[in-house]
Amino acid sequence: MPGAIYAEGLVKTFGEVRALDGVDLDVPEGTVLGLLGPNGAGKTTAVRVLTTLLTPDSGKAVVAGLDVLKQPHEVRRSIGLSGQFAAIDEYLTGRENLQMVGQLYQLPAREAKARAAELLERFNLSDAADRTAKTYSGGMRRRLDLAAALVVRPPVMFMDEPTTGLDPRNRLQLWEVIEDLVAGGTTLLLTTQYLEEADRLAHDIAVVDHGKVIARGTSDQLKAQTGGERIEVVVHDRGQIPTAEALLAAHSVQGAAQSGVTVEQHTRRLTVPVTGGAKLLAEVIRELDSRGIEIDDIGLRRPTLDDVFITLTGHGAEDEETAPAEGDATEAAGGKKKRKSRKQKKEAVK
Repeated sequence: MPGAIYAEGLVKTFGEVRALDGVDLDVPEGTVLGLLGPNGAGKTTAVRVLTTLLTPDSGKAVVAGLDVLKQPHEVRRSIGLSGQFAAIDEYLTGRENLQMVGQLYQLPAREAKARAAELLERFNLSDAADRTAKTYSGGMRRRLDLAAALVVRPPVMFMDEPTTGLDPRNRLQLWEVIEDLVAGGTTLLLTTQYLEEADRLAHDIAVVDHGKVIARGTSDQLKAQTGGERIEVVVHDRGQIPTAEALLAAHSVQGAAQSGVTVEQHTRRLTVPVTGGAKLLAEVIRELDSRGIEIDDIGLRRPTLDDVFITLTGHGAEDEETAPAEGDATEAAGGKKKRKSRKQKKEAVK
């Protein structure tokens, strides 16, 4: 059975730009899929297709058991979407924004009012509820935008880089809200460039580059593809680097003959790929001490998601791509974006 979010062979082009090139996704109910990739990789385009905002050139997509192409109106009623930019009316108060969303989804006025008050409390916005949104900080706007996406308690949520531009405190608060949502049974597709965010929130991660899913797995599974653990040593005396290098080479997974030890002369840092974990680290420390090699720092390092990205794509997760950004490609194909009127928003959810 397909998951709560399912895509098969999605293709979307904008002129010569192939934003999606046969994307397959499957997100089980009640889990988080982190869609990780650099700018222009295809993340936002995938979200727009899955939320009915774009029509794919080919492929299949099912969300909450509904065919995205055949049942777009029903899909919209079953999802919440928080995009890269807060989609709120800055001339309305926070309370009015949430009540308006409830009314657009045809909630009774009393229910819309009660739901707005509940969400304002949940997102720590009660004190600012009756201020116009244009007076809100960036973090407050993001929280209000996420609250608006949750007015109708959707079973499936899409968040497109929801914490971009937030300070660490607001980002942490939003992570906690997301964790609460998923604990309550919500299925979430989360796009992000923040490796720590994907590491913390996602049950599964799909790495996207140039419109293709190039790797899929848990954080630990992806990290294992980079070659495992390594020991890093910073020696105090540059003259002892050759001795330390020979010692570390004996523990290299590549064997002493090939060494595998990387030496940075200017920082006096030596790095060697190993297996054996903390037990091996303790052994190396004893050997360095027995040979009189003084060290300034030593540690067992495990691969990060940034290591995964560099291994898989040859560049970091936040590197800019030379291809047009996804938003630029969309605008080139369909003209400049126009702000929807309230009437248009109302039609969109009917």
